[in-house]
Amino acid sequence: MQINDEQLKQLIEACLFVAAKPMSLKAISETVLAGLKVSRRQLKAVIEVLEADYQDRGVQLVKVAGGYRFQTQADLSPYLQNLWQEKAPKYSRATLETLAVIAYKQPATRGDIEQVRGVAVSSHIIKTLTERHWIKVVGHKEVPGRPSLYATTTEFLAYFGLETLADLPSLSDAESLQALFHEQKFDGQNTALETIKEESTNE
Repeated sequence: MQINDEQLKQLIEACLFVAAKPMSLKAISETVLAGLKVSRRQLKAVIEVLEADYQDRGVQLVKVAGGYRFQTQADLSPYLQNLWQEKAPKYSRATLETLAVIAYKQPATRGDIEQVRGVAVSSHIIKTLTERHWIKVVGHKEVPGRPSLYATTTEFLAYFGLETLADLPSLSDAESLQALFHEQKFDGQNTALETIKEESTNE
């Protein structure tokens, strides 16, 4: 089945508006474009046109977590928060430190996390991060007891607006670390992140 350029652009735009999560080119091709004669090159070209169309608008098309999604401009967030009665949950410093250790040292066991933080990691913290779909078990370490190895998920990337783990801010950039966790009022100084930084320097 054939589709003209304008129809293709409208279809992809609508697809990205209604999708519940970032859509990769592969996912778009296998869903809304299934049965249509659209090459990957055509699809990529339409995405680039849409990115340009929305560049200076309140809603932008961005690439995160290996896919594309529409989202509002970050600087508009304070004005839009009043649209939602429920406030975003606040997480404890221990929870965010645990998440940060996993993000920067993954795959990591609870023992790895405890070694960096210097305190035990409660099961509640691991459960919270798992239920939030920010971390998952990706295997088991081949040592006595075979402890679970944890890594971050695509949901983690999507929530924090990252395309890949390579986009995590440098551990030496405290301002960027604070910005990454700004919704949780994360303090990027004198935390487990500093320990990770020291370990990385000594390696």
